[in-house]
Amino acid sequence: MTQRVELAAVLDRLAVDELITDYAVAVDDGDWEAYRDLFTADGRADYRSAGGIEGEAEQVAGWLAESLRAFSMRQHLIVNRRLRFGVLDQDTGDTARLQADYVNPMRLAGESDGDGPGAPDFVCGGRYDFGLLRTDDGWRLREVVVQEKWRRLPGRAPAPVVH
Repeated sequence: MTQRVELAAVLDRLAVDELITDYAVAVDDGDWEAYRDLFTADGRADYRSAGGIEGEAEQVAGWLAESLRAFSMRQHLIVNRRLRFGVLDQDTGDTARLQADYVNPMRLAGESDGDGPGAPDFVCGGRYDFGLLRTDDGWRLREVVVQEKWRRLPGRAPAPVVH
């Protein structure tokens, strides 16, 4: 590999990382216009494993806006990112897949803990599978699939730690 190719790969990795961070911030901040802008024109998202819907990004953004109103605080932590660029014969490196684990603490609207902002009372976690496409405007999401693996609901105490 030449230094030019290696530099291009590093720049692509940084651009994809920024896109995924922008995704988390858009959802957490409820910026649905920014959320829509992260997708290709035919982009889709699938939140069915978390009790949501699957569909075009525009439709899913509307559903997210409505369903996440119940939460006054959201914080997606997207970690353990595993990025693979397209390797098919017809692919020139303009596609990628990223799998990443997430933890998502949220607080129900109207809930607080004394004088402070309060701890989250709903926490879930799982894995994202992102399909990405390089466009004239940079990397965009073609597909987002959520695989929720666990959740802790309000009012349920965590299991005691056994020593």
